[in-house]
Amino acid sequence: MKSTKIITILALLSLATFTSCKKNYTCTCTTVIGTASTTETHSIDNAYPSDAKNTCNNYQTQANNTLPGGTTCGL
Repeated sequence: MKSTKIITILALLSLATFTSCKKNYTCTCTTVIGTASTTETHSIDNAYPSDAKNTCNNYQTQANNTLPGGTTCGL
């Protein structure tokens, strides 16, 4: 019984250690049109890493759908 409690506590501590926390991120997008390039940044506040990556990918998709040339974005 006592060892079960210890294992449960250790499992919960391990889970808490590996859980991602919300942070602020900056998504940097660079658009290249011919020989010219522009860089734009977007703040992504209080987000989990996977959500920030998805949001940044959405910025890239939107830019590529509306602007000529190619846009790449990354955190």
